[in-house]
Amino acid sequence: ICEQNMIGVGIGVSCRDRTVAFASTFSAFLTRAFDNLRMGVISQTNINVVGSHAGISIGEDGPSQMALEDLAMFQSLPGCTVFYPSDAVATERATELAANTRGICFIRVGRPAVPIVYDNEETFAIGKAKIVRKSDDDKVLVVAAGITLVEALKAADQLKEQGVNVRVLDPFTIKPFDFQAVQENAAACGGRVVTVEDHYPEGGMGDAVLSALATVRNTVVKKLAVNSLPRSGPPAALLEMFGISATHIVRACNDIVKL
Repeated sequence: ICEQNMIGVGIGVSCRDRTVAFASTFSAFLTRAFDNLRMGVISQTNINVVGSHAGISIGEDGPSQMALEDLAMFQSLPGCTVFYPSDAVATERATELAANTRGICFIRVGRPAVPIVYDNEETFAIGKAKIVRKSDDDKVLVVAAGITLVEALKAADQLKEQGVNVRVLDPFTIKPFDFQAVQENAAACGGRVVTVEDHYPEGGMGDAVLSALATVRNTVVKKLAVNSLPRSGPPAALLEMFGISATHIVRACNDIVKL
């Protein structure tokens, strides 16, 4: 188990722009290499890091291998760009952008197969969110990424059948975060926002949304996240058990509409 060595070698070979280096492992194991990354910021490294098997959605592998603090960890690095792509197309674009972006870049990816959301020709930019579901009468803004974007779209379909339209936002990058998109779309939805993430509540996407709305009047945010120590089990069962499934998103949206 040599994640420190892997990151150290990556920093070394990318020194002075001699190569475009990508280092990849289970995102949970990158905690071991955090000191190297912290020092890499000081030496202005350009290493790209891919953390796979993020969150409880990895299922049966269990909590020792579920990365639930990686977004917080990488966001704490000055100048680090944090990508959280939600499908294969977005992941390919994130990889291309990371390869051409200076500083440390982190790409967070999951284990389960997820539907393709975007067309192959879709363009992406660092710090620019995507609106993947929208109507002229949206009551709630739902912010989700990765596996929870899939759940959010399921929830949007269920809510529409109940007569409640919701807007779904995919941030693409968590750092830099698209404050403007969140502020404008939250206002269009009456200031009601639900965030849902396969991550602990501290330092993740939900906190980025709270930062975006901190100075905005008349907004309310309900955060859905993994609020306790997880366990091994089927991915769908774990999403349900720990409160980040479509069922819980529907409930949260119905609750916040009443406020």
